[in-house]
Amino acid sequence: MKKQRWLCQSCRRTFGPQTNLTRGHDSLSRSLKSQIMSLVRLGMPATQIALVVHCAPSTVIRTIHERVDLPRRVARLPQNLCFDEFRSVNHAMSFICCDAVTHQLVTKLASRVSRDIIDYFENRYSLSERQSVQTVVVDMNAQYSRFIHRLFPKAEIIIDRFHITQLAGRALDAARIQTLKGLSDHRSRIYRIMKSQWRLFHKDFTNINADKPVYLRGVNEYMTQQNAIDLVIDQFPAFDVVYQTYQRLMRAIRTKNVHEMSQLLDEYHPQHNQMDVVIQTLKYYRHYVLNSLIYPYSNGPIEGLNRKIKDLKRHCYGFRNMTNFFKRIDCFL
Repeated sequence: MKKQRWLCQSCRRTFGPQTNLTRGHDSLSRSLKSQIMSLVRLGMPATQIALVVHCAPSTVIRTIHERVDLPRRVARLPQNLCFDEFRSVNHAMSFICCDAVTHQLVTKLASRVSRDIIDYFENRYSLSERQSVQTVVVDMNAQYSRFIHRLFPKAEIIIDRFHITQLAGRALDAARIQTLKGLSDHRSRIYRIMKSQWRLFHKDFTNINADKPVYLRGVNEYMTQQNAIDLVIDQFPAFDVVYQTYQRLMRAIRTKNVHEMSQLLDEYHPQHNQMDVVIQTLKYYRHYVLNSLIYPYSNGPIEGLNRKIKDLKRHCYGFRNMTNFFKRIDCFL
């Protein structure tokens, strides 16, 4: 909107007409800014929004800063929280927290340093508010478990079940690859099974087909899935120990059997393989690992938020300003 300005002959100051279509001295109407914000919530980049509404990209950025304020805190601290981090600006890692039940974003901090996280919660929430938190779901990042009880005295720490599964799966793959490197004949049946049918070893034993022969690509033979696994574990007893431990661990997590998990951690003897590190880590976080089988909460909600943040960064070709990035996150989530 173009506005004419007049010069006062007495005070020698300029002034313009006032209208309810714009605010103050703005030349963009309120409806145009509302249209900009509706496109911002779709995760579109500022340059593309500027082409759609016929304005400058800097105008889009100014509109976002004008209409979006970063919240200082939430009105009520949820009883169940999820902690995680994400890559934000200039390859920096930032902290993010959300409600484990409603999946609503609680806060995001520019730094994941323990000092900054402690200062945020202690300065914005009273002790009585922090005592209402019952559970906190984290990954195996050791720094979180050191200060969570300081911030939330009555909270139980839960290790995310996905990270336990991921840790055990990587140990199984490492043992399989180490076994493969010891085979000299790369055309043998055993080598081809371990090379091409690696998913069979990650498969739940209750879903393994032991009756119907199927064609295994890479092996170029018809055989049952159980037969293919037996051919490998019968020839390599060391890999069999890793495989059986992995299956017991996955069965305990799938059935949420606390007794079986405790029994596995107590009865396991070091075999000088990759699974030793997994069991040692689970023993270190024993109480938190058992909590993951008792409570139904996981880090799935916050991983979903992190996925949306990655989509926003990819659509907008990255961000250089932390404040602008955080405001775009508030609009997009």
